[in-house]
Amino acid sequence: MISLQDYLTGGQTVLSNLLIEHYRQLGLSNDEFILWIQLYKYHELGNDFPDLAPIAENMGCDQKEIYNLLNQLVEKQVITIESEKNRQGIRNDFYDFSAIFEKLELLQSQKRKKEGEKDYEQKIRSLYQLFEKEFGRALSPIEFQRIGQWIEEDQYSPDLIRLALKEAVLNQAYSLNYIDRVLLSWERKNITTEQQVEEEQKKRKRNMMKKESSRNEKDLPNVSLHNWLEDE
Repeated sequence: MISLQDYLTGGQTVLSNLLIEHYRQLGLSNDEFILWIQLYKYHELGNDFPDLAPIAENMGCDQKEIYNLLNQLVEKQVITIESEKNRQGIRNDFYDFSAIFEKLELLQSQKRKKEGEKDYEQKIRSLYQLFEKEFGRALSPIEFQRIGQWIEEDQYSPDLIRLALKEAVLNQAYSLNYIDRVLLSWERKNITTEQQVEEEQKKRKRNMMKKESSRNEKDLPNVSLHNWLEDE
């Protein structure tokens, strides 16, 4: 059994779990990835262009096979061989590992995009289902088309359409024409988020209360106020 001291002095090579989980999706075989790790280990130790002989021994391969694997890593653009001059003007070669991390970032970006598209499609399906639930019936083809136009042509978000439907239901107006007027009104006011909708509803409520208060004041009789402090 290895001692704790030997384990600690052996050093560590830190790799992201993302790289370990997705190296096959980056186009690497098991042997290519092991070689990449071996080279990266030396890089972490400060040796940016190690001798391939000990690596071949570690992997149980001959050097010719290691060279072939290295060429494949370069061809797949997960590692590059660069060179630079030191202070003495001597040109030194080194391995650049940044390419694989850029590919990993692109892979994650594509994954997030696909997940976002999947979530968006689910939102749209849920929106149609919500319309049918609130209307208490199946939507007609024309109604499906109308809602689709709001999304694709008018570029209204599914969330904003859902809020417009809620507004219609609260006013017991089960009509796409009514919802369309709500959406157009919000568009003119640059309302695009739920928070803005809530602010608009609060503003409208305050205006209605002011009008109601003003109407009640007009209905009151004009009574002169008597100052009881001036009585003898």
